[in-house]
Amino acid sequence: MTFIGIDPGSKGGIAIIDGDNIMAFPYSDEKYREIFEMYQGTNCLCFIEKVHSMPKQGVSSTFTFGMNYGKILGMLIGFRIPFEQITPQKWKKKFALIGADKNASIQKCKELYPNVSLLATERSRKENDGMAEALLIATAAKRYYMGAIV
Repeated sequence: MTFIGIDPGSKGGIAIIDGDNIMAFPYSDEKYREIFEMYQGTNCLCFIEKVHSMPKQGVSSTFTFGMNYGKILGMLIGFRIPFEQITPQKWKKKFALIGADKNASIQKCKELYPNVSLLATERSRKENDGMAEALLIATAAKRYYMGAIV
């Protein structure tokens, strides 16, 4: 069984747990399409963070965010990838991250997966919190599937 986690923000990411093969990537339409194509018709489960507009967020950025979210959902449906939406509160509670900043997600991810790179590119110096959160969301999907309550 393969588990996919998605942090749908423009600075988000996608992560895959496929047995011992664990990967995380920054947001990219091309990368998402490549991954969904690869796992189409296979035994997999995707959790995508359920998002909504935020107070004081600009109209333009809210629209762009909603478009990206809809695009990802459309790709999941089009490639017939089974998915569930999970609220940030629900998956963060599982990792004791409620109220924590993005760096806490990176640290938790490094504790669980010390060998997985969270750098968006080879030239990056700062670890990508979207990739870390996507990997934690994939982990929540795996735990849910294995019978652990998320």
